Amino acid sequence: MKRAHCSNLRASKLAEWLVERGIGEDRAILMEGETVLAAKLRWPGEPFAGRRFKARLTRRSKGSNRAVATAETGLEILLDRLPTSASEGSEVEVILTRAPMAERGRFKRAQGRVAGNDEARDDLFAKAREVRRFPPGVWEDVWDAASSGEVAFPGGSLLLSPTPAMTLIDVDGDGSPRELALAAIPAIARALRQFDLGGSIGVDFPTIAEKAGRKDVDAAMEEWLADWPHERTAMNGFGFVQIVARLEGPSLLHRFATSRVGACARMVLRRVELVEEPGALLLTVHPALKAKLKPEWLEELARRTGREVRIETDPALALESGFAQAVPL
Repeated sequence: MKRAHCSNLRASKLAEWLVERGIGEDRAILMEGETVLAAKLRWPGEPFAGRRFKARLTRRSKGSNRAVATAETGLEILLDRLPTSASEGSEVEVILTRAPMAERGRFKRAQGRVAGNDEARDDLFAKAREVRRFPPGVWEDVWDAASSGEVAFPGGSLLLSPTPAMTLIDVDGDGSPRELALAAIPAIARALRQFDLGGSIGVDFPTIAEKAGRKDVDAAMEEWLADWPHERTAMNGFGFVQIVARLEGPSLLHRFATSRVGACARMVLRRVELVEEPGALLLTVHPALKAKLKPEWLEELARRTGREVRIETDPALALESGFAQAVPL
């Protein structure tokens, strides 16, 4: 695999991470002017990469540097690079390298390693500039694209599908295979960052018969992904490129694949907060969404807005189509 480390999407000194504290989720975007270069999402209470835990080694095979540790919270963490002196039953301080992840049909345990005494890691959500609201429309654009799993670009579109094995990106559109592939690469580079993708990623380009055309695609990938740490293969004769990047937790795509109702419930609460007209706040949602709205979320919504909150259901609404409006008191 070919290593790459910076591109046409390189963040300048003017780029800035912003954080918006929502109800049930925190959102982060890297903004440069009016452009979103990257995005991240965290649901409060979830473990996250970089967090430290005190844990006890509950399972270790003799002669192996891998083990399972259980944190005080009950979280099970797979450890590697374990010192030989750490015996089963001993207490260790652990830093997470990957959050636990739900996937279709299985659950991936958290991963971590024993933390050094002076080891510290910056938490982007703690150090970024907190704002009451992102610029209008920017989070909506990222959210809508992640929800649909489809990204348009001139002459074609990407279809992104998370699976337990890898995230697949299918390139489809008009024009010659070479020109379509080259047109898709900027959109792929943006999607990787905006959806916070990691792990194994497969890109299925149209088949390019000529070796020179495949080399052109490889060169364009090098340019557009140069500041995004990863490894990747050259395009093979069937148009396939594999990318491997550090996986630290669920991407935005994985959120929708495994927790779509929860993601949509949090988004409708955000829409309610944006209502400026006077009056009580009325949420109209699919019945499944109403069941997902926690009482503490609704209490927080009433506290933030200082208004009465009402909920109506409509089974004809799509999960993503919940809306909010002001109504007379």
